[in-house]
Amino acid sequence: MTEWSAAQMPDCSEKTVVVTGANSGLGFEATKAFAQKGATVVMACRSLDRGEQAAREIQDSITEQTGATLNVRECDLASLDSVVSFADGVREDYDDLHILCNNAGVMAIPRGETEDGFEMQLGVNHLGHFALTAHLLEMLVRTDGETRVVSHSSGAHTAGDVDFDDLHRENSYSKWEAYGQSKLANLLFAYELQRRLDDAGITDTKSVACHPGYADTNLQYRGPEASGSKIRYAMMKALNTVAAQPAAQGALPLLYAATAPGVDGGTYYGPGGLMNMRGAPERQESNGASRDETTAERLWEVSEDLTDVSYAIETLTPTA
Repeated sequence: MTEWSAAQMPDCSEKTVVVTGANSGLGFEATKAFAQKGATVVMACRSLDRGEQAAREIQDSITEQTGATLNVRECDLASLDSVVSFADGVREDYDDLHILCNNAGVMAIPRGETEDGFEMQLGVNHLGHFALTAHLLEMLVRTDGETRVVSHSSGAHTAGDVDFDDLHRENSYSKWEAYGQSKLANLLFAYELQRRLDDAGITDTKSVACHPGYADTNLQYRGPEASGSKIRYAMMKALNTVAAQPAAQGALPLLYAATAPGVDGGTYYGPGGLMNMRGAPERQESNGASRDETTAERLWEVSEDLTDVSYAIETLTPTA
């Protein structure tokens, strides 16, 4: 796939898309691209004010009438109650859901806990999206035509290890190890979801994963800001300026996984340039740990228990 760009996205005027973390960074750029192709985008944002501001900026940037609709809704992935409320609203107000982009995340922050007592990076990056997908999966399966769940991971998954004995890192916390665990969990979830869809004979809903390479977003600054380190903040800003690709470029693997024809379920996409850190999207291979089915099954069971959701995929019936 040579130099694929957002301009090559198919028309999305009949599509309804949910993007988490849609008000900034990769989510903002993905939302803009969907809007330019005419989609109805439900912008799942922790802050309604920031979400509304982002929606206005996107609308102002679209020079042609595409018929796009941007609907900003509150969704705090650090709160299972918020996730439930958001999903209930989507199911109530929309008949169809074609694409779910599990994009939002936090990276390398000091240890904290979600409203439900989960380690923050695992809670937001994996468990919040695990619960959200569970609440919206029936809607995706019953929507006519092909639908997709796209999980945004990271190259940092290679440094991850799912520690079931200390899943929330209460005994020993390293911000980068916790981040790596959460990004590995994203892949384990994405691939296990596809296996379960396959086992249930559901062929029109696909689970796909991606990573952005090294993209210049505000994600890199949250760790230094949370720890109050001006030196680390300045160093990260300098590194982003020199080495990172623009956020719009970093969003391309997500957009490709979500919309390109011929994407298979259970696949992984990332930038194909230098060290897989920049460039046009291509199909890639994640590490062996991400394909460990025993770990994936155990993580799935633990995640269902922690989030109090049940997928029951075998009971879902696609629309005839």
